[in-house]
Amino acid sequence: MLGLNSKDTSLLLVVAALTMLAPFILNPFPEGSELAQFNAGYPDLMQRFVIFGIFAIGFNILFGLTGYLSFGHAAFLGVGSYGAIWMMKLVTLNVIPAIIMAVIFAGLFAVVVGFISLRRSGIYFSILTLAFAQMSYALAYSVLTPITGGETGLQLKSTDNPIFNNLAEGEIGRASLFGMDMRTSFELEAGAWLFTFNVGYYIAAVFMLLAFYMSIRIFRSPFGMMLRAVKSNQNRLSYTGLNAKPYTLAAFVISGMYAGLAGGLLVAMDTQVGPERMFWTASGEVVLMTILGGAGTLIGPVLGAGMIKYMENIISKINDNILHQWFAWMPDGLEDFTVFLIHPFIGKGWHLTLGIVFMLVVIFLPGGLVEGGQRIGRMLKGRKKTSGGDGDPEHHPKPAPHVAE
Repeated sequence: MLGLNSKDTSLLLVVAALTMLAPFILNPFPEGSELAQFNAGYPDLMQRFVIFGIFAIGFNILFGLTGYLSFGHAAFLGVGSYGAIWMMKLVTLNVIPAIIMAVIFAGLFAVVVGFISLRRSGIYFSILTLAFAQMSYALAYSVLTPITGGETGLQLKSTDNPIFNNLAEGEIGRASLFGMDMRTSFELEAGAWLFTFNVGYYIAAVFMLLAFYMSIRIFRSPFGMMLRAVKSNQNRLSYTGLNAKPYTLAAFVISGMYAGLAGGLLVAMDTQVGPERMFWTASGEVVLMTILGGAGTLIGPVLGAGMIKYMENIISKINDNILHQWFAWMPDGLEDFTVFLIHPFIGKGWHLTLGIVFMLVVIFLPGGLVEGGQRIGRMLKGRKKTSGGDGDPEHHPKPAPHVAE
């Protein structure tokens, strides 16, 4: 289907089902229960899951296929965001032109950065991309203040009057899709559960599915095979007479355009942009997402992005008061001691928890969360084979059949 083999089609359908049913899947606990703290089915977080999933998918096309580690990919996220917000401020509040402009701006910037950075490889390439990202951040923060808004950033204001939108005087525009407000939500009550279906989330989810489909086609294409050859041994590839530079530059630009798409969607969901999106920590975050999920795999970056954003938004909200509620059944001294032990790993200390998880994955699951899932799958298959055996656990040899003379 759609040019994919049966395995890839099944994977795409599974991802599509999980994405469309996310409001149900991410709200497993009833509203008002103590475990409702772990529900993630609210619009803002679901949007971040799919948007940063796009960001990680694009980064994986560069890092997972070619092995080139970029420490400056947040620059393309920021450039795409600025392109999108200016399109909305000047031309139209429709998110589609804004997203297209974000992809174009990020792609053009990626051509410039990639053309220069790809003259080097290894750590030198990584340092060059980091330098470009930090220069971009510095320009957005101070030098280009009339364009970027400086420290305060840019957002839609009452003074903005896009060409193709008739706003009343003093009215602040809102991002929309042909008149449909991105913030519109529909709620469904089912017993003690409350499920929220947000327009902005589903628009971002459709873009994520398209981005995921395109990444599958790239992975399975002759172009993807060339990128794998670059990662395997670029010197040996050059001995065959093939020039790897056009392929690596194309991968870099495609990866930057994915980042620009994510930046445009961030603006479509929340119409404000700041230079912090281009800071080096944002670039490091997408590296963690990709490695945590499984670099070079199709679904790994999406899983890694989901885990990091879940921890950032859920684990960081747990405080001592919530812990005391959970462990109120314990004797007072034991309750206080338990809270004391857990306190460093929650709230502002969620980065410590993330660091421990990342260390465990790198040490025991070098292939990321995808490798963990594969190991579990092999274990389950092994148990099925054992339970469905021939009833001879000691594996005695079977007698040879009698052959009549």
